[in-house]
Amino acid sequence: MSEIAIKIENLSKAYQLGQIGTGTISRDLERWYARIRGKEDPLLLVGESNDQNIRSESNVVWSLKNINFEIAKGDAVGIIGKNGAGKSTLLKILSKVTAPTTGKISGNGRIASLLEVGTGFHPELSGRENIFLNGAILGMRKKEIQRKLDEIVDFAGIERYLDTPVKRYSSGMYVRLAFAVAAHLESEILIVDEVLAVGDVEFQKKCLGKMSEVSKGEGRTVLFVSHNMTAIKKLCGNSILLNKGSVELFDRTERVIEHYYHANKESLVKINPASKREGSGVVQFYDFTILNKNLEEKSVFLNGESIVFKFTLNAIADTANVDIGFSIHDEDENMLSVIYSSYQNKVFDLKKGINHYSFELTDNYLSNRTYIIRGLIKADNIIADMPAQPIGELVIESGNFYQTDSIGHQSSKIAFLIKGKWA
Repeated sequence: MSEIAIKIENLSKAYQLGQIGTGTISRDLERWYARIRGKEDPLLLVGESNDQNIRSESNVVWSLKNINFEIAKGDAVGIIGKNGAGKSTLLKILSKVTAPTTGKISGNGRIASLLEVGTGFHPELSGRENIFLNGAILGMRKKEIQRKLDEIVDFAGIERYLDTPVKRYSSGMYVRLAFAVAAHLESEILIVDEVLAVGDVEFQKKCLGKMSEVSKGEGRTVLFVSHNMTAIKKLCGNSILLNKGSVELFDRTERVIEHYYHANKESLVKINPASKREGSGVVQFYDFTILNKNLEEKSVFLNGESIVFKFTLNAIADTANVDIGFSIHDEDENMLSVIYSSYQNKVFDLKKGINHYSFELTDNYLSNRTYIIRGLIKADNIIADMPAQPIGELVIESGNFYQTDSIGHQSSKIAFLIKGKWA
């Protein structure tokens, strides 16, 4: 039987809504004294119930509810779910940033966490000092940290800024160093939230490679939260699907992602305003949705089914000659196709603010697989916006493309389908 790295039993986390105290000790004492005598709260708002059970229940939100699972040593496990499902809360509890309301956590080993940007480092200390500080927190000796120092600095690519206070680092530099520290120092469990969104594509690949190395090569346990299903699929053998604070499914990653896709009709990748972008910024992608021919939002389509890509752009001023483009990539980021509106003699004049445009893929010859959508906007042939992150993700499943039921599962092995006439 595999050694258990993390065991969670009946874990729940509640957050109190609204005002907890009155702001002064005297008024809090006044409320307390009334309560122990069975009297009405003297500071109760008009129309509010004096029943403590009703009031406490209505003012509590359960971010996590009765979570139970075990993770074996050396496993890489993905955690997926919609925003608000409880993913980040779970990682914060595992990282001991916050305490659970009820339940028990058993961890076998030291934990290194990379949560939201800004946690884990002291802003006034230099990069070098923060590396030694984090190592000391993990119980490592100075000589042990010194041996890892060059490797950490090289991975993060911040040698020139190593002795600069991290408060002067860009968000990208900060995350590169934070990930390098978490991945290279000697912890048994590595927890990574989706802070890699601020890094560029090459650094994301580098991070995924390192996480795979520490899991498969070094036998360390990895927990990885991401909205990028391709990254989850590459790294994690098993995944957990959280829904409204509960574990909906814990299974092989392929099954969990398939269940997630079919349970959620809407697009699963959303544009992150904080993600790294290139370009002048005069026009930017604000939102991107994938629709069917009835203009219903979804993310899973059949071969041959029409697909509508809807682009919502934000212009900081009236902007002429705007060329909208997107590219379709496979799961390994190989570009399969690219199209710009200018290819069909379409450029747009945008008004300041929000503008909407769409492209209908009427001839869908895509085969069975997951596709990544990347976007690029030009204004007067100058790049205005090129997000480092994908703007969308698309899943194609086998349909009756030839009206003969002859494709089936084999379509996943080919790049695209072709249709013509035999004579």
